[in-house]
Amino acid sequence: MRTQLSLETVGRLVEGRHENPFELLGPHEVCESGRKALAVRAYLPHTTQAWVVHPQRDVTLPMRRIHPTGLFEAICPFSDGNGSLQYLIRTAEEGGKKITMTHDPYAFTQTLSDFDLHLLGEGRHWQCYNKLGAQIRSVEGVDGVNFAVWAPNATSVSLIGDFNNWDGRRHPMRKHIPGGFWELFVPGLSEGTLYKYQIRHHDQVFEKADPFGFAAELPPRTASKVADLGRYHWHDAEWMDRRPQVNWLEQPLAFYEVHLGSWRRPGDDYTRWLSYRDLAHQLADYCKEVGYTHVELLPVAEHPLSASWGYQVVGYYAATSRYGTPQDFMYFVDVLHQNGIGVVVDWVPAHFPRDGHGLRRFDGTALYEHADPRQGEHRDWGTMIFNYGRHEVSNYLISNALFWMDKYHLDGIRVDAVASMLYLDYSRHDGDWTPNEYGGRENIQAIGFLKQLNEQVHLQHPGVLTIAEESTAWAGVSRPTYVGGLGFSLKWNMGWMNDTRGYMHENPVHRKWHHDELTFSLIYAFHENFVLPLSHDEVVHGKGSLLDQMPGDLWQRFANLRLMYSYMWTHPGKKLLFMGGDFGQWDEWNFDSSLQWHLLQWPSHQGLLKCMTDLNRLYRREKSLYEVDFDWHGFEWIDCHSSDDSTLSYIRRAKDPSDFLVVLNNFTPVPRHNYRIGVPECCWYEEIFNSDSQYYGGSNLGNYPGVHAEPIGSHGRPCSIQFTFPPLATVVLKPRR
Repeated sequence: MRTQLSLETVGRLVEGRHENPFELLGPHEVCESGRKALAVRAYLPHTTQAWVVHPQRDVTLPMRRIHPTGLFEAICPFSDGNGSLQYLIRTAEEGGKKITMTHDPYAFTQTLSDFDLHLLGEGRHWQCYNKLGAQIRSVEGVDGVNFAVWAPNATSVSLIGDFNNWDGRRHPMRKHIPGGFWELFVPGLSEGTLYKYQIRHHDQVFEKADPFGFAAELPPRTASKVADLGRYHWHDAEWMDRRPQVNWLEQPLAFYEVHLGSWRRPGDDYTRWLSYRDLAHQLADYCKEVGYTHVELLPVAEHPLSASWGYQVVGYYAATSRYGTPQDFMYFVDVLHQNGIGVVVDWVPAHFPRDGHGLRRFDGTALYEHADPRQGEHRDWGTMIFNYGRHEVSNYLISNALFWMDKYHLDGIRVDAVASMLYLDYSRHDGDWTPNEYGGRENIQAIGFLKQLNEQVHLQHPGVLTIAEESTAWAGVSRPTYVGGLGFSLKWNMGWMNDTRGYMHENPVHRKWHHDELTFSLIYAFHENFVLPLSHDEVVHGKGSLLDQMPGDLWQRFANLRLMYSYMWTHPGKKLLFMGGDFGQWDEWNFDSSLQWHLLQWPSHQGLLKCMTDLNRLYRREKSLYEVDFDWHGFEWIDCHSSDDSTLSYIRRAKDPSDFLVVLNNFTPVPRHNYRIGVPECCWYEEIFNSDSQYYGGSNLGNYPGVHAEPIGSHGRPCSIQFTFPPLATVVLKPRR
């Protein structure tokens, strides 16, 4: 029989313009003069000879070259009746010196079902990470990897990698119409295979990493890597079973914010990173010792530039290879869970970088981003903005958040730069943005995306936290979507952070003129479920470290920092502190070097860390400091008007109102003796914490073991205490009846 292919069809294949190479390649039943047979075709550009091998029938048939570019065909007089056949293709390359035997990728049926394609097109395939990308599969009893990628406007898509010499002619993919998802199963591939997609858009040809790639090469190399995420055996069942049962809003939450690459470097070699596995044990031990409840990691998704700290994400589904494999990161999370420590990661759906191998103009068009630069570019940041109104894009991002919780057991995400998503005119000049359909500045598509994100996360992973970094007065960020909120669990209190740091920067002699910067936070403290953050952003870009930002001599700097932390830990709201702040790092944070752990040889730094450790112990022990964080019933002012003295006093209450603490803060270096404040009950008040303790490096002035309240009214209270106010310090008293 002669070939039944037309030159036009063959031309589209060899020129890389064919959307469905399965129409030509693989097994095809043919008929001529009443005779039926099977035409097996393969496109093998570097092959000099090829054969079709049927192992079960012990038959080997030579293939003939039917096009000079390397299209081979064999007419086989056998078929199993349905047009498919289990056969192998043997090839000879380099003058017959290299012989290979493989299954034919074009002999296998598609693995994306019609239902998958429907859900993908609808934008509601929440576990699409189990279908797209590189999936290790067994198809018709043959092991290999199925590749699937979304590129609806591409003229053709080919799979390239170390298995085909990065030759885009060897493995063209099939397009599913109308969704625009391309697919190919390649038998014989396994974990560790390097690959990319070669995409043609008309006359443009370019290479892209896999948007759903589970692993990647170590930057600056940019290929994706096949990974098996199902072979790790978890040991955190106790943590995972408990998590959905806990109301985290009524629990102590002390987040330790960490950049994995600069937390600690191995030994004296400051040019290398610790691995995920090394970090797991060292971080778990440190967090347990100091008393943090969770670690919050700066982004761990793959990013090409370390100097971006992880916020310029290219591989949204890949744990960065800087510190190890996906299984190594699973081990990291597992170990922390086994030690009772939650793991939250920073997640970046607000923008993505322009890197050529990334998402920008992925199929030659503005696919993931808006085409209009007034909507699709963050010009201040040099990055692109996702098109949240496109079903496939919102599906990509929401399933990505779910992916980290499903595959890596993460306990939450802190969503970066939410404000930039909510407003169309964010960081834009007049005329450089387009209003929504109602003429407003709100990004309606982004709002809908955030609501759907939070609904799906809380529905599918009960007990997981979603935390918004949102710096404006947008109402209801941490309120449920069914009452009109965005649905986040928690929101960073950027106002508290800015006001508190601004106040603490002042010389104490001037603080009385800035007293309202401290008291203002309680006007809105219960409008949202707030986290009080002292994050990495407060110790970069010339700001200096937190210790360096404190005024005064050396003693006063440490005292001021202990005071600020004590005020923060007793203020309503959950807590977050960036690494290095707890022991008084002197240098501004540098992503490319280790923290200054050597400072802990000095008593002043040891004392600060002891203070933080005791604050966390106090926080976890006293229900009044965490049970009612988001309601007025958990907080009462005693005196918020002592601006001349620069003192603040207040009460924190637990759900049981009889369980309370009295908190006293002195923001000047002046000791105040016989200072009287009102208290709710006439009883003994034990001093359970004093940040001026000699143990922490303070002057050891205080009221140990406590003071007895007298039936003398003060500050609208029936009783009062007369006590000693240590300088630049916080004192916490607990009633003992």
